[in-house]
Amino acid sequence: MFESLSERLSLSLRTIKGKARLTEENIQETMREVRMALLEADVALPVVKEFVDAVKQRAVGQDVMKSLSPGQVFLKIVQTELETMMGSANEGLNLAATPPAVIMLAGLQGAGKTTTVAKLAKLLAERDKKKVTVVSADVYRPAAIKQLETLAAEVGADFFPSDIGQKPVDIARAALEHARIKFSDVLIVDTAGRLAVDKEMMAEIAELHAAVTPVETLFVVDAMTGQDAANTAKAFGETLPLTGVILTKVDADTRGGAALSVRSVTGKPIKFLGVGEKTAALDPFHPDRLASRILGMGDMLSLIEEVEQKVDKKKAEKLARKVKKGKKFDLEDFRDQLQQMNNMGGITGMLDKLPGMGNMAQMAQQNLDMKMFTRMEVMINSMTPKERRNPELIQGTRKRRITQGSGTQVQDLNRLLKQHKQMQKMMKKMKGGGMEKMMRGLEGMMPPGGAGGAGGAGGGGLPFR
Repeated sequence: MFESLSERLSLSLRTIKGKARLTEENIQETMREVRMALLEADVALPVVKEFVDAVKQRAVGQDVMKSLSPGQVFLKIVQTELETMMGSANEGLNLAATPPAVIMLAGLQGAGKTTTVAKLAKLLAERDKKKVTVVSADVYRPAAIKQLETLAAEVGADFFPSDIGQKPVDIARAALEHARIKFSDVLIVDTAGRLAVDKEMMAEIAELHAAVTPVETLFVVDAMTGQDAANTAKAFGETLPLTGVILTKVDADTRGGAALSVRSVTGKPIKFLGVGEKTAALDPFHPDRLASRILGMGDMLSLIEEVEQKVDKKKAEKLARKVKKGKKFDLEDFRDQLQQMNNMGGITGMLDKLPGMGNMAQMAQQNLDMKMFTRMEVMINSMTPKERRNPELIQGTRKRRITQGSGTQVQDLNRLLKQHKQMQKMMKKMKGGGMEKMMRGLEGMMPPGGAGGAGGAGGGGLPFR
């Protein structure tokens, strides 16, 4: 995410990082490029001006003059000001209320409110161990009620049914009473969206807010609308006492204008980022981590947290013991690794968080056939347990049966078997331990020359298009 902004800022700052000393002249030149990068990223003009002025003021002061490495300190100043622009620290939900604590979501049509309700319910249930009830007060879009019912079942949330013949205020009041009876900790109310901000919509949502007095009123907005997102949030904020913002579709946003503008324009913190379509794709917003990623320094803290939350520890420990004892790494182990990687947002999601790997993530996104990982898993599932444990058995008629059963081609299966063999060799090298051995093994999994490695039947690289 924010690839174009990250690339432009990294280029702008690269020239100054190695400077032995900073002058007003080279600071001025770099800040001109930074200013252009932010404007191209669709950051609001007043926000850009304030940011540039703050960096300049700090850069020509004592912060840099006393430093042994001025170029590096200048980068740190830019990072700190980026964090300040976005809100300095993570601001979580305030659920300190007599249960059920009500969370109301507002926003324009198409921003992703209904999906975000389900994501938030899943997050609260899994991370905070809360019992969550969800309800749709969107009586103008019948599909919205059905959509929320389906998503609630998927994430295991309690769903309160509503009907397009009811008034939104009546729905919300009845849902609140239901949540009390069910002893729910949290009630999340999904509201109707419109294609634009209008008086009728604002009056209805204000009435709804007064009826349920939510502890959190969150504005859901599409990050890809750039600084328009901040302006729309401001318009909603004039009608509703917003407590925060949720930016959706952030994974597809290359510019980053909304993330950098919302806090300054609205005065409200960004609390969560929607980073994909899956119900687990909602991340708490950490300005410091995002600033680090934008400047190409990665986000190891988020990666570590993801590993903690999403990796199946029992399976990981089982594989570690297996490798340590030098036992064979079979196709069932390989399938487990594919599933674990998928849980963490795939290979691009992991690369994006590693320091200096942002460009590699972009390259992978452009060149990797992401559906190939799914096909690999389907092929493994089409094998018998005996074949998964003994891949050398997979020959001739067995290959034909597996590919027919998984709807794939023989060359796909050959590629899978080759990649598994490479992983098997890597695991053997790891028997004695040591990260260096693992990294040498991983080199065999990467295509030669980055994006240039084709993944045909003869190629041993990752599954490329």
